[in-house]
Amino acid sequence: MATLFVRHQVADYAAWRRVYDALGPTQKAGGVTAEAVYQAVDDPNNLTVTHEFATLQAAQAWAASPELRTAMHDAGVVGAPTIWFTSRA
Repeated sequence: MATLFVRHQVADYAAWRRVYDALGPTQKAGGVTAEAVYQAVDDPNNLTVTHEFATLQAAQAWAASPELRTAMHDAGVVGAPTIWFTSRA
C-alpha cells in the first residue's frame, strides 16, 4: 500500500471542496482506495490531502495525471503543491 500526500494553499476552501468532491469517481477510477482532507488549524485554505493506493506505481500515476492537474487548477490551488509518497512501516 502507498499513500500520496499533497499539501497546497487554495484561494477558497468552499470552491475547492466542490471541485474535489466532484472528482470522486475519477479518483476511484485512478486507483484511490481511501482519501482524507485536513485543514490547518489557523488557515482553512491551507490543506493537506491524502490518498491511499494499492501500489506506489498507482499513486505516482495519479499524481502525474492530467485529471488531477486540471482539477487542481479549476479548484483554485495557489502556487505549486508539495507532493510526497509514503508506505506504511
